[in-house]
Amino acid sequence: MKIQYPALMLLALLAVGCGTHKRTYNEKPRQPEKKQVEVEKAETETLESTSKTTVYTDVVRAYIGTYDDIAMAQMKTYGIPASITLAQGILESGAGRGDLVKRANNHFGIKCHKGWTGPSVSHDDDSRGECFRKYRHPEESYADHSRFLTGRQRYAFLFEYEKDDYKAWAKGLKKAGYATDPRYPNKLISIIEKYGLYTFDAMVLGKKVNQPAVAFEGEDLNAYKVQKGDTLYSLSRKYGVSVDKIKELNGLKDNNIQIGQELYFK
Repeated sequence: MKIQYPALMLLALLAVGCGTHKRTYNEKPRQPEKKQVEVEKAETETLESTSKTTVYTDVVRAYIGTYDDIAMAQMKTYGIPASITLAQGILESGAGRGDLVKRANNHFGIKCHKGWTGPSVSHDDDSRGECFRKYRHPEESYADHSRFLTGRQRYAFLFEYEKDDYKAWAKGLKKAGYATDPRYPNKLISIIEKYGLYTFDAMVLGKKVNQPAVAFEGEDLNAYKVQKGDTLYSLSRKYGVSVDKIKELNGLKDNNIQIGQELYFK
């Protein structure tokens, strides 16, 4: 039988083409390399007065930015340090995230007490189902906080302190019975110093802002602004100062530092 060469060549080309296609189909596609993404963990803290609430520090800063003007206005009218008002608001309300704020706009954990005729809610605190004041707006809570402190004789001695002496005010509030937590003054002071709330007192009083720090007489204090990635440990190695010494010089209660915060190493 006579075979035609063009036909054979066509069959050969088809066979090669099918084989090539089959091998390409069976090949596994290359998986893209997974990139290692470094996730920076946001700092959190637990505020545990009338509402035990864990919040991000950014949430606390947002709270301060929302209510700082109100706190300063209350300071001008009633003489209560804006730093104390804000610190109490942050602590008692869980920076605005606590249950008592959501249900009652109560930022300061003020209970009903005798003579309160306004709306109220039931909330567990020192005892179960205690009566707490309820407000229509947060501003009402701030104003009532000021009236609460100025209208009761047991808080009268507080107004003998300097208006920017937040440490004396924090300790005085505990002494007067505002809170039963023995660590209440330290919590307020820690919040004030961590977030620089003393700045608002100085603004109201027209004073220069002084960074609270433990300075040694005769030594030069040069401020360093914290950069991204800095830790107390890395800074201690860089400047040859122990972590404990840095904390002592800057009045730090823990190892948390913020970008832009000023630190002293001498």
